[in-house]
This record gives sequence, structure tokens and C-alpha cells, in this order.
Amino acid sequence: MSENAAQPAQGTQEFDILILGAGSAGYATALRAVQLGLTVGLVEKSKLGGTCLHTGCIPTKALLHSAELADHARDSAKYGVNVELQGIDINAVKAYKDGIVAGKYKGLQGLIKSKKGITVIEGEGKLSSQNTVTVAGPSGESTVYTGKNIVLASGSFSKTLPGLEIGGRIITSEAALNLDFIPKSAIILGGGVIGCEFASVWKSFGVDVTIVEGLPSLVPNEDATIIKTLERSFRKRGINFSTGTFFQSAEQNDDGVKVTLVDGKTFEAEVLLVAVGRGPNTAGLGYEEAGVPMDRGFVLANERLHTGVGNIYAIGDIVPGLQLAHRGYQQGIFVAEEIAGLNPVIVEDVNIPKVTYCDPEIASVGLTQKAAEEKFGAENVQAQEYNLAGNGKSSILGTSGLVKMVRQKDGPIVGVHMIGARMGEQIGEAQLMVNWEAYPEDVAQLVHAHPTQNESLGETAMALAGKPLHG
Repeated sequence: MSENAAQPAQGTQEFDILILGAGSAGYATALRAVQLGLTVGLVEKSKLGGTCLHTGCIPTKALLHSAELADHARDSAKYGVNVELQGIDINAVKAYKDGIVAGKYKGLQGLIKSKKGITVIEGEGKLSSQNTVTVAGPSGESTVYTGKNIVLASGSFSKTLPGLEIGGRIITSEAALNLDFIPKSAIILGGGVIGCEFASVWKSFGVDVTIVEGLPSLVPNEDATIIKTLERSFRKRGINFSTGTFFQSAEQNDDGVKVTLVDGKTFEAEVLLVAVGRGPNTAGLGYEEAGVPMDRGFVLANERLHTGVGNIYAIGDIVPGLQLAHRGYQQGIFVAEEIAGLNPVIVEDVNIPKVTYCDPEIASVGLTQKAAEEKFGAENVQAQEYNLAGNGKSSILGTSGLVKMVRQKDGPIVGVHMIGARMGEQIGEAQLMVNWEAYPEDVAQLVHAHPTQNESLGETAMALAGKPLHG
């Protein structure tokens, strides 16, 4: 029986929901659908869990934890603990990472298997009509499955740039996760989430890192204050970066890679990591032939994630917008409830929390100050910053950083932006503030435990409400 198997697929079957892809978005749809009494066919050509579990969120965060421990060892003496960092055993790091992934994968397999109503269909699926998916099984046989509703959840892949061929010393994040050596130097093409996270890991492992970002700054989608703080922190850590000039070409030989920018500037390193984003995995899957509206490979769905064709929905990374596992979960749950007639509430992309797990961590939700001013007018926006230097727990942890809140004048909080070690853990309360349209005056009355980094949210809200305690 297949490693993915829950209930074996037998011949042609009809399901209430037929899902193409069992990554974060697809399996979330399946789990919520069976809770609602619907039958599900879950088609997957590889492993349950998709990119996030196997080659994305989980393994990269495992590496980041190893990197954090390496930095703690280097700095331990200032905390009165005499520890010597003798080196990084990359094979042991990989074994730790792989063990985390394997454990989560086993748990997911067991969860899916325990749910009556989910049939896992192993093989490469293709949308063959508005209500059927044809699956080429592992033995080469093809089977047609019918769905009263079809959910497209085929995920994404690591992109490259035109003329930049992946191979050899030019790698994507999937290969970077499985390197059996630590490069002496690395160029990272792309200063977004993936690029900054790998830069952080490799620097902690002792690699000479340079990020090349064509846009004017690193993490360009974040608030300007957060960007400035991150860039200052990276310089202090010795992470080099070039911004504002685009990539032109790369050439490699047995010794390394040479990158040339459009202005003629060059960089050389042992490896080049291409981290220029992820593209929608939709090519050759029959979407266009079935009439599904597309744009540059993305599926165009309406605000309720319906494609406008038959009973076909699209979710996750193939839908334009944030490419985040938790967005996929939310959209999967949403679609299952939509099909079941529950009329779920729409969560706009801007109000979905984002975390970049580099050191220092970035966590944000809602509008940046610039976006808020564009939406409401500069005179109708107020912003407040709170420096983590005033937060006891942050001082204990040895981190700098800040919290920034943005509100409509005399109105609700519309954005929360944070940077500092472990500040990703504070995004939960921040997204409740934004999504529940809390006023700073409301949050200021709440009690935040001391000493915690969570206090920094309360302090910022108090200051924005006009009654700072420690300011």
C-alpha cells in the first residue's frame, strides 16, 4: 500500500469534493470537509503535506533553530556560561531536520488515515473536465475520478530568472536544505523571506554571505521602519547585501560562481542560492483546457475562491497573493465551508499574519504606515513605535528591535509590525487586534504578563492611546 494511503482508491468514484494536491491548502480542505459530512478524494503525486512540510516551512525553521543554538554558543560567555562552539556538524543538523519532518509527516499520515470519508489517491492528477480529474497511477494506469466540486490546490515551485539555469553550484532552496557541506561563501539572489532566512542560517554557520536584491531594499513588502531595522541588524551581523541593482548573469566553474549585475559589479562565492520567489505549479494540469481563467500561470479566482467555471475552486499558492502555508490552511477551510453552505467570512490577504524567521525575526499583519496613509490620507493615520530596549524580557534575551502600530486617527489599529528575536511568537495577539478592529484604547486596558515580550504590544497600544506607561 502507498505511503500516502488512507483508504485505497478503487475504480472510478464520485466524491463531494475532489482535491488536486495534498499540501497545506489541499489537506486542510479535506480535513474540514469530512468534519462537515462530505466525502473527499485527495489526489497527490508525491507526499502528503507538500512543500511546507517537506521542503519549506518546517525544515527551514529546523535549520534556523540549529543556527540560533550556534549563535548562543558563541555568545554564551556574556551570560556566564562557558561553552565553546567546536563547529557545525552539517550531517547531524540534517539528521535533526529530517527527523522533525519525518515525525510531522507520520503524524499527518495518521491523521488523514483516521478520518473516514477521505480517500487518498496516489498519482499525477490532471483536470480533464469541469467535474473530473484523471490520475496516472504509480503503475502507469489512468483512472478518472468525478467530483461534485473540484478544488485546485497544486502548489508552487522555486522560480529562477530567464537565462539562469539551475544546476551545479547554482541551487534553489530545496537543494540548499540538503547540502552535505557548509560553503565557505554564498551569494543569495533575492532579499525576500527565503533569501533572508537562508542568509541568517548560513551566517550563523560561519558562511560569508552576500544578498543581491534588485529592489531598493531587503524585505520590500514590510514597513519602512522594519526594513531599516533589519538592514542595520544584518550589517551588524556581517551579512553583506547589495540592493537597487538587478542581476544580469551568472557563470560557474569547478571552484565557484561569479554573479554580474546590470551595472557591471560582480560578486564571487562558492554557491549561488536562487531565492527569487515561487511560481504557481499549474503547467500541464489541464486548467486552461477546462476553461479555468489564468494569468501567468496563476489561477484567477474571485474573493470566494471560485474560478467562475462549474464548481471549480482554487486555493493556496496558485491563487495570486501571499504564498503562505497558513493562508493555504485558511483558504482550504474556507472552501470546505463554502461548499457546505456555511457562508464563511473572507479574510483579506493584508490581514493574514506574516513572519520572516531570520535573526532578528520580522512579524507583521495589516497595513504598513505608507499603505495606511495612501488608503486613509496621511492626516488620518497615526503610528507609534516602542523600542524593545525598554522591554525586560527582550533585554534578558539580548535582542534589540521594536514594535510599531498603525491606526486610523481616532479609529482602530490597522497594522502591527515587529522586529526582534522571537517576536514572531507575538503575531497572534497582533492579528486579533487588526482583524477584530481593536482600538488602542481597548488594548491598553488589557493586562500583559510581566516580564514577557508580549508586554511590548501592550506598551505600544498604551502609547498610541495617549497614555504611555514607560515612555
